[in-house]
Amino acid sequence: MDPKPGGFPSTFWMANVTELFERGAFYAMASFVVLYLGQLGLGDYWPSTLNGTVLWTLVYFLPILSGTIADQVGFKKSLLVAFVLLAAGYFLMGYPVWFGGATLAKTVESEVTAGANIVIPVVIAIVLIGLGGSVVKPCISGTVQKTSGVRATLAFAIFYMVINIGSLCGRGVSYAVRKQFDLSYIFAVSAGFAIVAFFVVLLLYRDPDRLPGAAEKKPRKSPGRILMDMVLVLRNLRFALFLVVSSGFFFIYNQVYNVLPLYLKKVVELDPPVDLITMANPFTIVFFQLLITKLFGKWKPINSIVVGTVIIGLAMVINLVPIYYLGIRNMSLGTLLPLGSIFITLTVALIAFGELFTSARTYEYIGALAPKGQEGLFLGYANLPMAIGSFFGGPVGALIFNEVICRGAVKRPDGLLDPDPFWNTVGWVLLMGIGFVSAFSMWLYNRWLRKQQAA
Repeated sequence: MDPKPGGFPSTFWMANVTELFERGAFYAMASFVVLYLGQLGLGDYWPSTLNGTVLWTLVYFLPILSGTIADQVGFKKSLLVAFVLLAAGYFLMGYPVWFGGATLAKTVESEVTAGANIVIPVVIAIVLIGLGGSVVKPCISGTVQKTSGVRATLAFAIFYMVINIGSLCGRGVSYAVRKQFDLSYIFAVSAGFAIVAFFVVLLLYRDPDRLPGAAEKKPRKSPGRILMDMVLVLRNLRFALFLVVSSGFFFIYNQVYNVLPLYLKKVVELDPPVDLITMANPFTIVFFQLLITKLFGKWKPINSIVVGTVIIGLAMVINLVPIYYLGIRNMSLGTLLPLGSIFITLTVALIAFGELFTSARTYEYIGALAPKGQEGLFLGYANLPMAIGSFFGGPVGALIFNEVICRGAVKRPDGLLDPDPFWNTVGWVLLMGIGFVSAFSMWLYNRWLRKQQAA
């Protein structure tokens, strides 16, 4: 279906408005999940495991199934169900504090002290948010694709910009609300955004399959067919190896929401503005996307992916700078952040630069990697590296933080940790090394692939 000569159809814009509120809801709370769960008493490892292995993995793995189901039942019905799940999930995340009598500790402690009254609603909430998020992704991107016509490049550029604007809005509103009340109210912000998105879909969004000129609906896929497609894709050795070598990038990316918040809370300052610090990611993407595309858009996809992965590795090691200057961690730049927080902000910005080099080119690379005639099928699995990186990124990130970065750390009277310089260095270098190994593996993989193609 081609858009009107004067612009895109209204459904395209309503899909983008819906995406803005959904991303606002997600990023209003994403930067604080591990800290919130830690302050509820879930200890050193459960917060990162629930955040990475469960929440993020569901969001990026389940679209394989949920996208197919949404194609059959209709995007509008699927989106309405998704936002009910999301609103319920966000509400349950705040429930232990609002109605369950739980209190948030000032610091994140190692021991698990939370009881069933906290654990049960939190686990259900994480699953609901993961399920809801996995439905929204294919519905909105599918709407953009179906309503873009011959201007798909422009349509997805707008869509990508809206994602980052939503991210900024969610974090900004979250900051204002949590400073006025307490940390648990970030989930009230998220629930509010999800409810607004529900009504946008209910009142203004039209299913693209029902618009005039819409293409004939695809035949239904049975669960067996979906499983067979998955086997077809994953038994392709070239693609399976690509999933493994590219997941290292997303393992490091996942640490923006696991290791970095913990480092800020336990090492740098007692009340870190993680939401403001992680705004560096969408700000960097919004302001530098066009420039990076213009300067480096003609690079081969593999070169761009390798450079992006090297950048994301280097982003980790710059956090050594404050450690090797006595007292610099707590020095402030004017009246703003401690310098430790400044360097974490630089880390987040560099990771965004890595994302600019890597994310879009990954889709291009997968499209070229897929067997002819099966490009669409294989691109449907393009989020699997993020799912794999998140699955391992949560618990392994927590392990690196607790057992390496914080090894030998001394607890100060104010509750912060003075890290041992040696082990702190080992931890950040280890994270950098994972990025470098991933980049080198991707380069080796591409050389192997070229030899296979030549043969």
